[in-house]
Amino acid sequence: MRYLPKSDIERRQMLEALGLGGMEELFAHIPAEIRLSRPLNLPDGVSEMEVLRYFQKRAGENAAGYVSFLGAGVYHHFRPVVIDSLISRGEFYTAYTPYQAEIAQGTLQSIFEFQTMICQLTGMEVANASMYDGSTALPEAVLMAARITGRRKVAVARSVHPEYRQVLDTYTRFQGIQVRELEYDREAGTLAPFTIDDGVAAIVLQSPNFFGIVEDLERAAEMAHAAGALLIVVITEPVSLGLLKPPASADIVAMETQALGMAPSYGGPYAGVIATREKYVRSMPGRLVGQTTDAQGRRGFCLTLATREQHIRREKATSNICTNQALCALMAAIFMTVYGKEGLRELARQNLAKAHYAASRLKLKFSGPFFNEFVVAGGKTRALLDKKILGGLDLRKFYPELGEALLVSVTEVHTRQQIDELVGGLA
Repeated sequence: MRYLPKSDIERRQMLEALGLGGMEELFAHIPAEIRLSRPLNLPDGVSEMEVLRYFQKRAGENAAGYVSFLGAGVYHHFRPVVIDSLISRGEFYTAYTPYQAEIAQGTLQSIFEFQTMICQLTGMEVANASMYDGSTALPEAVLMAARITGRRKVAVARSVHPEYRQVLDTYTRFQGIQVRELEYDREAGTLAPFTIDDGVAAIVLQSPNFFGIVEDLERAAEMAHAAGALLIVVITEPVSLGLLKPPASADIVAMETQALGMAPSYGGPYAGVIATREKYVRSMPGRLVGQTTDAQGRRGFCLTLATREQHIRREKATSNICTNQALCALMAAIFMTVYGKEGLRELARQNLAKAHYAASRLKLKFSGPFFNEFVVAGGKTRALLDKKILGGLDLRKFYPELGEALLVSVTEVHTRQQIDELVGGLA
């Protein structure tokens, strides 16, 4: 955010326009106990250059040079330099939401190409580009399934990302939707056998799931459809689709695209997406860009199948998420374009090979097939931290029944030496 200096006179004029007597009134809605009541702890008369030098020194105290094997829905993949070069162009970097097609053809086309690639990747027929991230795409997909089926129950596997399930709980708590959890097999790590009744709107499954295990989506689809329910598939690691069969048996795919060219960046911003079958497009939330022709017959693009007002009509809208996420979607589109079909397949192969090289020398918690993420039984991270290695996510917070267990992610960015040091530290 830019800093715009203001004089005391300008500040008084702004406060008067707001009908306020002072700065204290402007921040009165913030609880007093969390308001800073003293000046910043900086000496008087410090120059801008000295302040910058101070913060650079403080930043140098942060942990640097660590190798991370953390995953859990946010993955460290190589980002081609061309991504930042292209998204930094003013036409994209400062673009407004593309409601006015006559001045937003570049942005609209980039979204259209992104949607097309997502459909090719997932095997779905239509995709949007308007979810904040994967965690909000999931509850939006559940609400979509409830609209389609007219049912108010949903069955969600416990092997779905636990924080995604927390967001789902927040969304559904006051929507009258009952959420039932489906257990996972403690040996394989896949979805355990289950039954559902005729009142269920959807079964929600993640593949690869939170433990990194690949699920049997076709079997789940058969069970869902036999009960008149839909199958929602959550994907947090889209690079896996370079090798795995697309989730074409699903009715709705809720996906996080962070792995496609977006840096972890302390948790965002990312871009979620919903992909579905064409017959459900009218119930799909978010924005959809379509291809059309202008008065001269030239190819063009516009928002289609929903007006702008549709997104802001509160309870009558299919979604109240209005963010376009076009810049992040553009990152993913550039990433997929640079790699191409064969490149994405080779990238997935490298992830698979390196993860299995590491896992073959460790004791795993589950026996099911996995892609680039797996759960290690036991394992202490303190010794790894001393070697500047972030060895994985401790699962006791989310799955206390597993005891000491680490969720480890290995991608193409890790070298053999780094993997060997990880294995040695865990062993």
